[in-house]
Amino acid sequence: MLWICRVAVFSLICCCLAVPLSAEETFPNARKPATDEELKYWLENMSLYHHYSLDEMQQATGLSKPDIKSALKRFELQERLTPERKPADILTVKPYPGGRHPRIGFLEGAIHPQRETKISVFAPWDPDSYVVLDIPEAIWSNLGLTYLAHTHVPTIWTQQNKELPPQEWTVHQDGSMTARRRLPNGIEFGTIVLPHQKAVLMEMWLKNGTDEPLSKLRVQNCAMLKMMDGFTQQSNDNKVFRAPYAACRSAKGNHWVIMGWTPCFKAWGNQKCPCLHSDPIFPDCPPGESRRGYGILTFYTGTDIEGEFKRLEKENWKKYLMERTF
Repeated sequence: MLWICRVAVFSLICCCLAVPLSAEETFPNARKPATDEELKYWLENMSLYHHYSLDEMQQATGLSKPDIKSALKRFELQERLTPERKPADILTVKPYPGGRHPRIGFLEGAIHPQRETKISVFAPWDPDSYVVLDIPEAIWSNLGLTYLAHTHVPTIWTQQNKELPPQEWTVHQDGSMTARRRLPNGIEFGTIVLPHQKAVLMEMWLKNGTDEPLSKLRVQNCAMLKMMDGFTQQSNDNKVFRAPYAACRSAKGNHWVIMGWTPCFKAWGNQKCPCLHSDPIFPDCPPGESRRGYGILTFYTGTDIEGEFKRLEKENWKKYLMERTF
């Protein structure tokens, strides 16, 4: 009997200890807002634009559902609707809040995706549909895999047991967004996002803060289509690749998502995700110098995709970005 009592007590202790541990393990990628201002911003982002469920909000923030419900009521977000976008307005672009995996498939290739490289670009014809851009998803150099925005294969930092601290996008009053990161060896990189009426223009930069030249500077940029209504076929049959452009056609055939980056190493798509890629490559970079790449994400309504590629080239969006002073 004494042995049974001891086992029962031990089991009770283990159960009590297991509760906080399992709760922590349930939300390994959560980011708790530090202030009321941050809490309101992210809840507005998740509820009004991304239409998150309570479970997804909990995954993103790590807060309890009662606390989330209370905050939604306190900030009067339950009664508000998504702001209407007028045709003359710039495209709606928001930092991606995490908590909802941006892929349909190949999830084992993107464990614990980090939100600091991801933005949502909403379709002009459907406020509930959006593309999640991962910019950058990965950076390679002669040093090896120098940065990765999720867990998949080892980077030069995981091999050294070094964790990169979480970061966030900076959202400016004009709707533009910027992000930058400094790696432990002194390499810095960042992205500038400029929403326009018909397209989102982007600049990516990398600065060599090491004492040695950098080469083989290849970047992987991903446009994930999970939340785009009509674009979720896990196939490349609905995609066209004309470097620097990668484009995906809707199931009805009259809408397209197009992404391009220059200088372009490869345009391709992963049918399992599904996603589009236009992956830039930077020239070799001596110590103390910087290299830049330029990108576009745009939407097209029509059936002449080859003609749209030509139109984009005539618009000379690359020259516009190169001449702009950021």
